[in-house]
Amino acid sequence: MKENPAFKSGFVTLIGRPNVGKSTLMNKLIGQKIAITSNKPQTTRNRIQTVLTLEEGQIVFLDTPGIHKAKNKLGNYMVNVAEHTLNEVDVILWLVEPTTFIGAGERHIIEQLKKTKTPVILVINKTDTVKREEVLTFIDAYRRELDFQEIVPVSALKGENTDTLVRCILKYLPYGEAFYDEDTVTDQPMRQIVAELIREKALRLLEEEIPHGIAVSIESMKQRKKLCDVEATIICERESHKGIIIGKGGQMLKKIGSTARPEIEDLLEMQVNLQLWVKVKKDWRDSDFLLKNFGYNPKDITMSE
Repeated sequence: MKENPAFKSGFVTLIGRPNVGKSTLMNKLIGQKIAITSNKPQTTRNRIQTVLTLEEGQIVFLDTPGIHKAKNKLGNYMVNVAEHTLNEVDVILWLVEPTTFIGAGERHIIEQLKKTKTPVILVINKTDTVKREEVLTFIDAYRRELDFQEIVPVSALKGENTDTLVRCILKYLPYGEAFYDEDTVTDQPMRQIVAELIREKALRLLEEEIPHGIAVSIESMKQRKKLCDVEATIICERESHKGIIIGKGGQMLKKIGSTARPEIEDLLEMQVNLQLWVKVKKDWRDSDFLLKNFGYNPKDITMSE
């Protein structure tokens, strides 16, 4: 990339309560799918780093887990990852629902934001679900709570006003060289993205039948010519869950595999032979060893009171 004295680059974190649309927004901004999305809360478990490179600057996005009240070590890990990024970045994007009601979860986030000197841009997401004239009342409700640098209403799902959001972000980034090559989209290992795609399909297909306690472990990824053999294990916490994931005659497991495979093939740009298994690891979300094994660093976990 050519040196440009007017070029800006910096790190931006997306925070907000679970299921507010952080991953959907990040995927829309970078133009492809990296973070998984589902209608279940706490879908994102790790801090996912993606890169948007434009002529005028480079934005490195950190899509964090939703800030919520933790119930186990995994929950504590997710909350700590989200809250620790606030002082490590150049800009904070706080995503909220389009409503005038500011509940306990939002007030907890407001208290966290009051402690930081990092510029905060409030993003009111899902504006496609409300009337346009209502948006001003939502802006007014939040403006009273905190002194935001900018307030930007968007629809991440439809891509509405996302260009305006990018311009607002660039205003607050420092001048400097790019951190990544211009063709870099993410620093996530390919195995981790594949595992997350499989987990997304499982979450969507199982709907309310299985609690959130599933993980996916990639046992092997081997390429032979234009074919990639992927072997993966879906981890659950109970024997009863295992039966539901496999389904009658193995139908649910086959469905998870058949819906995940096309997206994995798009990602790897080759045909994929996907083999799935299911294992029970009781209470894995409270096991330091298993959390580390599934890609969550126990050093980042502290038990909250």
